[in-house]
Amino acid sequence: MTIANWCILAACVLPVVTVGLAKASTVRVSRRNGGYDNNNPRAWAGQLTGWQQRANAAQANGFEALPLFIAGVILAQQAQADQGLIDQLALAFIAIRVLYVIIYLANWGTVRSLVWGAGLAVSVWLLSLG
Repeated sequence: MTIANWCILAACVLPVVTVGLAKASTVRVSRRNGGYDNNNPRAWAGQLTGWQQRANAAQANGFEALPLFIAGVILAQQAQADQGLIDQLALAFIAIRVLYVIIYLANWGTVRSLVWGAGLAVSVWLLSLG
């Protein structure tokens, strides 16, 4: 399996880890007092505030970014583009997405948008190799 393929897996898992931070932050809180509600997780997430709410939003954005990235990697590999470049771009995408989550949690909106744009640019670059 190529590095880029491992990066696809990492990109798929990252949103789950992101919302897991919000869930873990309430592990010692009862469901009645706002702790994670596995019976009604979407309603629970809808009541989040602060960084936990941003973690949930970052999770959603992470899933939204997946199709273009995955398509870019797969199409570039099918076109037999330089695998070294594909791997580098895929690693860059993962680094950008990790940075994006950190910036999202820190509530730096303008910087977050710039970092999001960088991730989009990497995905488009991958697509252009195909």
